[in-house]
Amino acid sequence: MKILILIFLFLGYLVINIKKNVHILQQNFYNENNRYLKWGINNILNVFNIVDIVLCLFNLCNLIFRYEYLMLVNIIYFGLFIYCYSKLKKEQVKIPLRVTSRVKRLFFTCFIIYIIPLIIYIFNGDVYLVIFIYSILISFNFFVISLVNIINIPAEKLVYYYYRTKAIKKLRKNINTCVIGITGSYGKTSSKNILYEILSLKFNVLMTPKNFNTQYGLIITINSYLDKFDEVFIAEMGAFKVGSINKLCKLVKPRYGIITNIGVQHLETFHSRENIQKGKFELVEALPSDGVAILNMDDVYQVNYNIKNDCQIIWIGIDNTLAHVRASDIIMDENGMKFHVIFKGDTNKYNFETRLLGYANIYNILSAIALGKYMGMNIYELQLGVKKIKPIAHRLEIKKINDIVVIDDAYNSNPVGSKMAIDVLNLMPGCKIVVSPGMVELGKVEDEFNKIFGKYMSKVANYVILVGRKQTKFVYEGLIEEEYDEERIFIINDVKEAFKIIDNIKVGQTKYVLLENDLPDIFNEN
Repeated sequence: MKILILIFLFLGYLVINIKKNVHILQQNFYNENNRYLKWGINNILNVFNIVDIVLCLFNLCNLIFRYEYLMLVNIIYFGLFIYCYSKLKKEQVKIPLRVTSRVKRLFFTCFIIYIIPLIIYIFNGDVYLVIFIYSILISFNFFVISLVNIINIPAEKLVYYYYRTKAIKKLRKNINTCVIGITGSYGKTSSKNILYEILSLKFNVLMTPKNFNTQYGLIITINSYLDKFDEVFIAEMGAFKVGSINKLCKLVKPRYGIITNIGVQHLETFHSRENIQKGKFELVEALPSDGVAILNMDDVYQVNYNIKNDCQIIWIGIDNTLAHVRASDIIMDENGMKFHVIFKGDTNKYNFETRLLGYANIYNILSAIALGKYMGMNIYELQLGVKKIKPIAHRLEIKKINDIVVIDDAYNSNPVGSKMAIDVLNLMPGCKIVVSPGMVELGKVEDEFNKIFGKYMSKVANYVILVGRKQTKFVYEGLIEEEYDEERIFIINDVKEAFKIIDNIKVGQTKYVLLENDLPDIFNEN
């Protein structure tokens, strides 16, 4: 009876651990480029529970010396843990585990592996050996999940090729559907949404939902949402290494392409900015000879690239007067922006206004205007489209809560975007507060850019709330080097604690709170 109770408790404890580690695996793109294992190495204290390790050693001794009463220690430990877990209020996560078909297959393989000790017990009858095996599986569950992911690779490839072939056939059948690819180090999703709003005034448009910018995301979008009436398909294209965009282009075969910006995002996996540049321009190189690429003339990494394609290039810009489509006379406040658009060869200045904020969104809007005009939209349609663009969630989105105005730029952060967000905050007339965990996935330049971010922040913010002491070390150093008042710096471990601090800041004016970057749960510090 005791062995049945113990095995039941073991399995309950394992389910909790499996769910946690599969969640981490999912947030690390199922170990693409060894992201999951790298996370484990960098967060070793989160991978191993010291009590589990001690219990594993305890059960090794139990296996050797065979003291039956020591099984009660396991029963008490796992029983108490499961009881306490069931009573605790579950932690609210920013990105919950998505129980996809792939996750279900992972759980099934886990079930097969974890049922093996029971089979051993049935045929062997050695309860001490089974207990020790389960102790090892529990202690090293993080790596067991990695093994399960490897075991499932052949099955995942078969599933992938089936749905990929289905998507290719469906897209090729829609001969009247024009594909637009959008890539860049950042701003892809914003650019996609802006282009969708504008083109929708004239065309039936489908775009990849949310951040579905991988091969799986594009395949799901095509198979689930594309229909024969769609005239335009906007495909957001993400990448972590050279060759990724090329694979996406082979899948959807875009006729038009937009590169938003070439920065240092994902430098850790690309290894150099030149590789990032090459990787993003795979979109332009894949366009047909009658295709069109929209490029940013203010971005030196786009201007100095040697394009090996004879497709048409339309340059957009703000500072460079040689651009084919240019914005000027930009006015920005908390309600949005107004600006003029100048087309090369046209002496007129056309008025545009939007509820969006930030210079990056001007570039995104210019790209959409340039492509929309090329595709036959008139100035009035373009003006109306820009005016109706809705603020994009978590991308410099203004939210008013009582006496607090939140500038929500929490989707992610990068050197250019973070600077732009601080510039937007600087326009606000009240008490300025920044809440941020800094920037991640910038590779070897991450510390440098976080320090620069801290220095830039010090010139604008009245108060700074940093999320994660370890993660924000260099942001803090940047603030201190600028002799920022330490009493106005707060360091917390969970972003949800920030608003308690903000409420306690007593000022006789409106508080403007910039939420700059909201890290996935895998970056949370305990």
